[in-house]
Amino acid sequence: MLRISNNVSIPDDEIELSAIRAQGAGGQNVNKVSSAIHLRFDINASSLPDFYKQRLLTLKDSRITKQGIVVIKAQNFRTQEKNKTDALERLQALIKDVSAIKKTRRATKPSKVSRRRRMDTKTKRGKTKALRGRVKE
Repeated sequence: MLRISNNVSIPDDEIELSAIRAQGAGGQNVNKVSSAIHLRFDINASSLPDFYKQRLLTLKDSRITKQGIVVIKAQNFRTQEKNKTDALERLQALIKDVSAIKKTRRATKPSKVSRRRRMDTKTKRGKTKALRGRVKE
């Protein structure tokens, strides 16, 4: 059971975990041990509330396929157990991130005083630079 929040959790039978061979360096061991984990989670067939499903499906993430399946490949660690917990934590973080409602950004503009102050400093700097020129006789 993967716990998302106090009242939302995902049963283990909805998450498909399979062991695969990891990529990269590791010597002879990498060719014979399947330590990487391939996690697949079908959003549409899951028992998640509709709010979570809609937010996940509209998310622009390379880990979510067009069919609505989350695919996570965990191969950071050498042991299969650590990769399994890493994959589950990444799925949990993805779903938790979707549940947070972000505040809408309101456009702002600088105040009149700050604009005037900026222009005054620019004028002052320009006068200082103008005084560096040649002295006329």
